[in-house]
Amino acid sequence: MVKYKTYAPEQGKLLPKAGILDISAYTPGKSQAPGTGRLIKLSSNETPLGPSTNAIEAYHDASAKLALYPDGSAKLLRETIAKRYDLNPIQIVCGAGSDELLNLLAAAYLGPEDEAIYTEHGFLVYKIAIMANGARPVVAPEINHTADINSILDKVTDRTRAVFLANPNNPTGTYCPVESLWRLREGLADHIMLVLDGAYAEYVMHADYNSGMDLVGQTGNTIMTRTFSKIYGLASLRLGWAYCPPDVADVLNRIRGPFNVSDPAIKAGIAAIEDEQHIQNAIEHNTKWRDWLSEKLTSIGLKVTPSVANFVLLHFPGHPDRNAVAADAFLMERRIILRRLEKYGLPNALRLSVGSQADNEAVVGALTKFMNKQ
Repeated sequence: MVKYKTYAPEQGKLLPKAGILDISAYTPGKSQAPGTGRLIKLSSNETPLGPSTNAIEAYHDASAKLALYPDGSAKLLRETIAKRYDLNPIQIVCGAGSDELLNLLAAAYLGPEDEAIYTEHGFLVYKIAIMANGARPVVAPEINHTADINSILDKVTDRTRAVFLANPNNPTGTYCPVESLWRLREGLADHIMLVLDGAYAEYVMHADYNSGMDLVGQTGNTIMTRTFSKIYGLASLRLGWAYCPPDVADVLNRIRGPFNVSDPAIKAGIAAIEDEQHIQNAIEHNTKWRDWLSEKLTSIGLKVTPSVANFVLLHFPGHPDRNAVAADAFLMERRIILRRLEKYGLPNALRLSVGSQADNEAVVGALTKFMNKQ
């Protein structure tokens, strides 16, 4: 029997780089609730329609080749994306979710003494990626839970090297019109990287919206990231992509893992993006039920931030028995899970993902009882 020495914390302890232990780890939305019976999980912005049946079939077909390495360049996937959006495949880099690409961008272009800006209620991964590379995160205030271009530009200093902007934003569901994006880009120096995170772009139907493709195509310092986790329903496969200036794509390809995207993810991604009818069905379902949720929840006394994504932000009254914490507990007892938002600076709000008709009706019914309870 092998015997090991008793571990002493002061002996042989490895110390991470300065600042790493100051990072708060990302906490995903809850996926479990106490009790038994049907679980209604509306905490992670997953599509209620699931993935395309074509994507599922492609995933299963790929399982016959699990012993083989995938194509390290994801060539066919990049070409499929390029065809869908009329882009140059050389400027597309695929990753294990858009999170990986955001972290790669920070690793490539940020370091100690640098600053990077994100907005007040922006995606928490930005702060983690910034701090992990020794840079200083700078928060720009929002107005009405919407990114404010003037606030961002006011935060720029001679140390600023990047701006991360989710458009639409998670968890608020708000967006900046394309004119604002151009004003932001023109207000930033050429050496400042603008990263436009379009994780929810497919859901936006407003004419004044642009995910950022035009800016990437016409500037040398803008990057757009996208994901297959939301409308395509492939969250479990971890698949995303970035559209970059050619030199940025070259940099990312130098530092990413050589096989960072699996073959099942590549095959499923190709099938998903080619299934235009499934995408259209997801858009129509989301638009119908997002609007329905907003109307119903407003009518029972909740404030709902107008959303263009596949979720809505609910604000609760300040009364001790009608706040977000009490609502979350009430819902959890009924096995309904929404997203708590304290870490986003929204302690009295919950984020509600658009679900199936049955799930949407169930959560409205539960919240109506919560708001009316004595």
